[in-house]
Formats: sequence, C-alpha cells, structure tokens
Amino acid sequence: MKTRILIVSRTEAGRPVASLLKQHLHISWSQARRLVEQNRVRQGPGLCRDPQSRVRAGQKLRVQLDEAKKPQHLSELPRSAGPQPIIRHVDDQIVVVDKPAGLTTMRHAHEAAEFGARGKRFLPSTLADQLPALLGDRGKKPVIAVHRLDRDTSGLVVFARTAHAARHLGGQFRAHTTQRTYIALVRGRARNERIESRFVADRGDGRRGSTAGGEQRAITQVRVLEELGAFTLVECRLETGRTHQVRIHLGERGTPICGERIYDRPLHGAPLSDTSGAQRLALHAASLAIEHPTTGKRLGWASPMPADLSLLLKQLRK
Repeated sequence: MKTRILIVSRTEAGRPVASLLKQHLHISWSQARRLVEQNRVRQGPGLCRDPQSRVRAGQKLRVQLDEAKKPQHLSELPRSAGPQPIIRHVDDQIVVVDKPAGLTTMRHAHEAAEFGARGKRFLPSTLADQLPALLGDRGKKPVIAVHRLDRDTSGLVVFARTAHAARHLGGQFRAHTTQRTYIALVRGRARNERIESRFVADRGDGRRGSTAGGEQRAITQVRVLEELGAFTLVECRLETGRTHQVRIHLGERGTPICGERIYDRPLHGAPLSDTSGAQRLALHAASLAIEHPTTGKRLGWASPMPADLSLLLKQLRK
C-alpha cells in the first residue's frame, strides 16, 4: 500500500472527511466511506472512525491506498475524463478560461510554502499549472492568477500574463469594477432581492458568514430565472467580490445551493435537506466583463451552463 497525505485548506475547513476523500482522490461516496470503515484513514494523530467527521484547516489526512498496477502498454494508460478547460481569449496581457468543475484555480499560498517547488509535483495540478501546456507556443509567458473560482464551481476565470496586467486586473477586482454573474440551482423558493451584509471569517462555528459587526461589506443581486417547485434557478450578480459570497448569501437566506455542504445550515444548526441529486456545487460563473489592462477597452464573455448542470436542471424540471 501507499500513503496519500491530504492537507485541509482554509476553504475546506468544516467539511466531512468523506467529502474531501471523494474530491481529492476522485472516488465515489461509497468508496470514500469504505476507506474509513476499513481503518485506512488517519485524521490528525488518530484513526478516523466516522466518514462525517469534520476537518479543520491545516489538518492532515493520511490515507492508505492500494498500489496501482503499472501499465504495460500505452493503451493501458488512463485517459483524462470529464470536461477540460477551454481557452476563451488569449493575448499578450490576459488569458480567459472556461474552467470545469473539479479543478482548482490555483495553489493556495500556504500549500506552496509548505510543499515547496519540488513537493508541488505530489499535489493535484491546478488550472494555473495546466495553462502553459494548453496555450502551446503562446504559453511561454507565465500566467498570474488574480482571482479564483472554488474547485467545484465551473465557469469563467481570467489570468494575467504580465506584472502590469496583474496589477491592473487586481485593482479592478478590489474596486469591484469587474462585472460577474453566476447561475445557481438552489433549494427552496428564492426571490428577487438585493442582499447586503458584512462578513467575518468565523461566524462562531468555523464558517464564514454575516454578522452585525463584520468588516467586509458584501452585496449580491439575486434574480429568479425559473421556479422549479422545491428548487429555484437563480442568477446572482456580484456588486462586491468576497470569498464564497454567493454561497454564503444564498445559504443565509435559507436557499442553499444544491450540492452545498458548508453554507447549508444555520449557525450551530443541522444541514438543510438536499434531495436535488446534485453531484457537485450547482454554481456556474456564467459571465465576466473587465477593462483590458493596456487598451482600456471593455471586454466581456459568456459561458453556457455545463452539461452536468443542464442535466440536473432537466431532472428538476420533471
């Protein structure tokens, strides 16, 4: 057997062990639970006995896995499955990519510092890691991430290709002059509204959330696109760009996103039921507009709903 070490990031804190195993090892829920039941998972210093045990930021999960048989022929090599990143725009200053769900945008700073340059090869590749190869001859310049999408969120993300572009784009995101809209399938009956609150890093149960004395102002415009009985298809336009803003605001309104496992409960309360059948967070970054760093021209892109969410929507319509 070989041992795989997973380090819990800040954004993953509070999730069940089985959820992280499923995500990082690309296995099913039943396979993740079986690893715990077979005493193959250590959570911190001790053995993990409960697949629903919650993880903490910085905590290490050590997983014992069977050694994979080495392929004897090229035909036996595993093929990449699922949607792949799509380059939507590229020039000397920026790259705009349509990111599939299941792929991390970029490495967190604490991961890069802990593992170092040599240790990075043992971590799953990120979109930023893959971009040079995807760009081919145009990929000789480095790509610089200026914002991110969650691993399980699909849609549009922009990278800078020069230090000047990174500063310019970073300024736009900080000033909230970019335009971003998301499409989400949520539990319950959402309504048209403007949600404004103030975020704190820990609302009292280890999760980000809104409090009266929060330091970060967050504003989301919610528009109902389609009512689906016990579910709703909504569009969310960001007036600010806080971490997990859409997920938090929809969850706090009692309409958490289908597939949500963190912001799906009230403070110290039980998770709200999810009968949607969503296999991942049903959130898609559907449009992005920025000012080009050198020309000053306003540019915009739109991304259609990916196949998995389209299928989920079709099922919920029935």
